Amino acid sequence: MISVVILGAGNVATHFFKGFEKAKDISVIQWYNRSLAAIKPYANAVEITDDISALKAADVYILAVSDDVIAEVSRQIPFDDKLVVHTSGSVSVYDLDKKHKRGVLYPLQSLSKNAEVDFANVPICIETIDKKSYPVLKQLARSLGSPTKRINSDQRRVLHLAAVFVNNFTNQLYRIGHEITEHEGAEFDLLKPLILETAKKVQEMSPYKAQTGPAKRNDKKTIKKHLKLLENEQHKAIYKSLTESIIQTHGRKKL
Repeated sequence: MISVVILGAGNVATHFFKGFEKAKDISVIQWYNRSLAAIKPYANAVEITDDISALKAADVYILAVSDDVIAEVSRQIPFDDKLVVHTSGSVSVYDLDKKHKRGVLYPLQSLSKNAEVDFANVPICIETIDKKSYPVLKQLARSLGSPTKRINSDQRRVLHLAAVFVNNFTNQLYRIGHEITEHEGAEFDLLKPLILETAKKVQEMSPYKAQTGPAKRNDKKTIKKHLKLLENEQHKAIYKSLTESIIQTHGRKKL
């Protein structure tokens, strides 16, 4: 049985707690957050605290906190030589205080607190400095049902950057598409099969081969019509930038 203390109350912390609660070989013995209000709903299931100096001794401390406080929180943990891991995609494992055994348990997925998560679809990227810590983190990930991948800090930073493009930026484009359709009284729901089909294609072929549309064809007439329809200057700038990127990628002449 691996004993765990979770620090933080965001999306990752919440889903890790819920996942570990179902695991037979993991025991979350304490949950810390600066504000008890965020974790109070779980007070009947686990001991909660807002006093970091009152943390219990555990096998693993999971820092699911904001990137900019990871280093400071790791320094405040009142133990030495414990396995302390963070869950960030962009922070180095070496940012954790060196008094600890250090590692990373990074779930490469978009997690929302109120949405159900199937950890079978959440690959967890693992990094450790010492070899003995790796099997422990792998067991934590497997107890959730997640596939695992051993990567270093540089690889993780690149994956996190790529994730911003394929997830955060893509979702912003969905929001723009939603705004455009609503403005004209069209139904955004009609685009949902297209969204699913696009996501399905990249499971079966490279994004390069999956690309379609007026920019790939360098269809200047259609592109000009689209730009004329766009009233929002920011949306127009995004359309132009992405169109130019697609044209350059597929070897066409510039607009």
